[in-house]
Amino acid sequence: MDLRVLAAGLVAALFACACTETTQTTQTTQTAPAAPLEGQPYVLKDTQVWTVPDPVSGRDYEVFVSLPASYEAEPQRRYPVLYVTDADYSFPILRQITRRVNLDGPVLEDFILVGLSYAKGEGGAASRSRDYTPVPCNPESRCELTHGGGVAYQAYLKSEVLPFIEGRFRADPEARVLLGHSYGGLLGAQILFTDPAMFRAYVLGSPSFWFGQRHIMKMEADYAQAHTDLPAEVFMYIGAFETPGPTARHATRYDMVGDMAAMEQVLKSRAYPNLTVRSTVLADEDHLTVAPAGFTRALLAVLPAKP
Repeated sequence: MDLRVLAAGLVAALFACACTETTQTTQTTQTAPAAPLEGQPYVLKDTQVWTVPDPVSGRDYEVFVSLPASYEAEPQRRYPVLYVTDADYSFPILRQITRRVNLDGPVLEDFILVGLSYAKGEGGAASRSRDYTPVPCNPESRCELTHGGGVAYQAYLKSEVLPFIEGRFRADPEARVLLGHSYGGLLGAQILFTDPAMFRAYVLGSPSFWFGQRHIMKMEADYAQAHTDLPAEVFMYIGAFETPGPTARHATRYDMVGDMAAMEQVLKSRAYPNLTVRSTVLADEDHLTVAPAGFTRALLAVLPAKP
């Protein structure tokens, strides 16, 4: 036999053995796909979380984003944006209310929802007490927490959050809405009386106008002294039990219902040509239960579907 033929045959045989061995090894090392894990955390589908740092304070904040269903289908369209404080609880509630209210047809205008969360590494009480209040603490509130950082937080919203949202999403800068509840409503009033053009509309829910010995009323008076107009839409809501009364659901210290009525009265008395003010007192609601109903009324008031 020709040695060259014999050598070629041996090489072919060795190659075949090697291939077979490799295939067998590969087959034996493959594992079946892992079964889906149960008990995972619930995640809101079709939402986004972005970190927007504050270069001044060095804190990192998260913003939660939910885009309307029409966002991908209408690439040329720009949308109103609803910014909401205390996003950890308010963002999922508002998102689901919006979806449910529109089940039988458009009742609310399509909008981008942006949740303003707390500083990373901080609890909600510490973050909101500092960021949502205009002046340092008085004995009337929890003085073990830092207060009075509202001006700095307002500057962060204007210089970092608004440009971030409007640079990444098709947001209409002329159609910004701010919704805040409790201290968040106080923050909204602070912005209203210092830089009203930041937002087109302001929802002040169960606002803590009592804070700082009603310091917000001084801010309103200071604004009125220097201006002849306040171009904004203001909607306020509060629970009927948010005033001192005989039941356990009534407030124990502050007449927040009376404070809201006083704010509405003074704003209307200014006769600003481009200000609209509306309010509602929701029956059978207290400071802790009023948010879902108040959110619904607010959405219908400031973001109704266009005819």
